[in-house]
Formats: sequence, C-alpha cells, structure tokens
Amino acid sequence: MRTLFFNLMAGLVALVLIGLAAEKPPEKIVFESNMGKVTYLHAKHLEREKNDCTVCHDKLFPQSRAPINYKGGMHKTAEKNKTSCAACHVAGGTAFATAGNCSNSKCHVKG
Repeated sequence: MRTLFFNLMAGLVALVLIGLAAEKPPEKIVFESNMGKVTYLHAKHLEREKNDCTVCHDKLFPQSRAPINYKGGMHKTAEKNKTSCAACHVAGGTAFATAGNCSNSKCHVKG
C-alpha cells in the first residue's frame, strides 16, 4: 500500500513539474518604440523578486503571451500613478527612476 501511495505521489509531482516547465516565462520581452526598442529582461526581474510572479502579475501586467501595446505617453501617467514599469522605476522606488535614463541605454536602445 505504501509503495502504491509513493508511486502515485511521485507521478503527481512529476506531472506538476512538467506543467511548470511548459509554462516557463520568456527570458526577455522586446517592446517596439519610436524612442528605440525596450528590452525587458524578464528572467532578471523574476530573479530579483525571488520567483514571485505576483509582485507584477496581474496587478501591474496581465500574465499573458499576448503583445503589450504601450505608447509614448505612458511614462508621466505611469509615474504619477505608480503603475506599469513605474511601480518600481520611479523616484523613490525600488529600482532606478525612468527620468534621465532614456539615452544611456538603460531602457531605450536605437538601432
């Protein structure tokens, strides 16, 4: 009986691990912008948050593989409301502020 229980539990754990591997998030996401492409390093952000997806999903971003369509006017609105990237990337936030970091390749890269 114990062997049967152990085998069932091992099988269940294997199925869960296979399911998690199938849902692996992307390493990076590239957003097109007139100011230059923004490459979001998803893996680094996930590592920084100790693999806690709920820090950003779903309160800041939908957890989806559908394209996210952000436009140029988002920065000031996001910073004012501390939404989107500006939930962390704002003066006094947990990460570098967006202000003054456009042209030094922290976010937007042309070419």
